[in-house]
Amino acid sequence: MTLVSQASESCADCPIRHRAVCARCEPEELDELDGIKYYRSFEAGQTIIWSGDMMNFVGSVVSGVATLTQTMEDGRTQMVGLLLPSDFVGRPGREGAAYNVVATTDLVMCCFRKKPFEELMARTPHIAVRLLEMTLDELDAAREWMLVLGRKTAREKIASLLSIIARRDASLTSRGQGGPMVFDLPLTREAMADYLGLTLETVSRQMSALKKDGVIHLEGKRHVTVPDIGRLMEEAGDDSDGGFLV
Repeated sequence: MTLVSQASESCADCPIRHRAVCARCEPEELDELDGIKYYRSFEAGQTIIWSGDMMNFVGSVVSGVATLTQTMEDGRTQMVGLLLPSDFVGRPGREGAAYNVVATTDLVMCCFRKKPFEELMARTPHIAVRLLEMTLDELDAAREWMLVLGRKTAREKIASLLSIIARRDASLTSRGQGGPMVFDLPLTREAMADYLGLTLETVSRQMSALKKDGVIHLEGKRHVTVPDIGRLMEEAGDDSDGGFLV
């Protein structure tokens, strides 16, 4: 674990500024956050925090992707969530971590010392309100994912995951729906299988089928182009209005 040398990076220029916990902060509030923040980098495969460990920090994913996993008593591990850029890690008021958090790709986090952050949140409504909004969004996403895992076909599961990643990437890069959506898939086929409750063979077969049918284009195994987000969402069994997360 190494600190990232980003002392010159201002909050105003942050790539996740409009989606992170600080999205509603006034300039003076950003100055206060700046006084308690620091950056950490993690290599792909590195554990950021173990379930049950004491957390002395909270923070936002700036770049990269992490997974939330839970290990059962017999040693089996289940991926229960993804952390994408702008997602918040940690819970103010909670001493220990509820899940293992593991970097799937090289990852950078903007971290805040926990106690000062809790004190700042108590006197800064903009931070508290934004964190509540993000928590409710996370709850909605968890409920949506219950539907994906419980009721959708293998093809719909793959399409759902691709649409979620595509829309999040578009929301962070300010790309609208006027053309193809291009992104790098942050998960290996093995990780996708684990997350979706499918076999590796099924994931590979369904990715190939979506490519053959022109729903997606693939360069290698990770570089994805979605020519028509509406069609991808139809394949996912969702509304095809191409709506983006806000």
